[in-house]
Amino acid sequence: MASSAISGAHIAAVNPGISLEKSFKPCVAAFGMERKKEASWTELARISHFSLNKPRLPSLTARPMKFEVATTRAMASANENSPLPGLPIDLRGKRAFIAGIADDNGYGWAISKSLAAAGAEILVGTWVPALNIFETSLRRGKFDESRVLPDGSLMKITKVYPLDAVYDCPEDVPEDVKTNKRYAGSTKWTVKEVAESVKEDFGSIDILIHSLANGPEVSKPLLETSRNGYLAAISASSYSFVSLLKYFAPIINPGGATISLTYIASEKIIPGYGGGMSSAKAALESDTQVLAFEAGRKHKIRVNTISAGPLRSRAAKAIGFIDMIIDYSLENAPLQKELSADEVGNVAAFLASPLASAITGAVVYVDNGLNAMGVGVDSPVFANFDIPRSK
Repeated sequence: MASSAISGAHIAAVNPGISLEKSFKPCVAAFGMERKKEASWTELARISHFSLNKPRLPSLTARPMKFEVATTRAMASANENSPLPGLPIDLRGKRAFIAGIADDNGYGWAISKSLAAAGAEILVGTWVPALNIFETSLRRGKFDESRVLPDGSLMKITKVYPLDAVYDCPEDVPEDVKTNKRYAGSTKWTVKEVAESVKEDFGSIDILIHSLANGPEVSKPLLETSRNGYLAAISASSYSFVSLLKYFAPIINPGGATISLTYIASEKIIPGYGGGMSSAKAALESDTQVLAFEAGRKHKIRVNTISAGPLRSRAAKAIGFIDMIIDYSLENAPLQKELSADEVGNVAAFLASPLASAITGAVVYVDNGLNAMGVGVDSPVFANFDIPRSK
């Protein structure tokens, strides 16, 4: 099971407030006035609700008058615990379970960092065969550099659970997997068992992230994909989300959010993205809408998916042409820049927050706008066109 991961966000739980301090600078205005009798000024004062206090002015002559013009200056409040101005993404007191992290360079990791930066507690589900390496690397500090949050602190992972989301319950696990040495020493790693363990350990969660995908025949064209390969891609990349939501929904607090990761190959042809993976992503997006209705009505849970652009993650490199896809995106997307994992993580944090409380059943594109393109503008047929390009 391959995992995708991700990082940090410009999200803060507590920031200095803003106070307004008025400073005054003089400006001078001169008004020409004709000399008037005092009675005239008295009448003007009466009808204008002005008051002329004694002693009365014997005469009024034109003279410069000074006015104060107020300017406003923003200053950081000395009280760092004051409420954050604006619309902060605040996930303090929330608990997130991220399924599918096995290293520190994919979308799942970046989403975890963004959620942590916003104040959420982080629980992780890691594919059983990768569990030992992941926990060892975490313990020895190999991920410390990539754990750094915007405030300088390190992301804390409260607990790592062994997980294989291909299997719903122990009865589904075939004997050859049970006896496989890569699973030795790990217990309670099916979806149902992990949900039960999280409930036993923490009671409930608020956020569920599905960062899982695997297609054993991804390099094969669809016409050459076997039935087993096709169904394996669907099982690991699509149905695994259905299974996670099925077993975790009872422990997700009302108002909670679930997010999965999809790809534009679900709706557009991406040669090389085969083995049933394009079909799996299409199923995932369709399921997102159905589950938004069912989980929304039954559990008051929101269900969304992020269609993320290409990333040079360890999992993506298994496809074999990720560098070419990234180069294509740079040439053809409206925003000519390489997508960072953090950008996807920040969108996930928003979707998981109360700020997105009315968003569900949505496919949210985070791909520099590549999804909007109907043609590749780097094609030779556009050689004579004046195509705008970033400098």
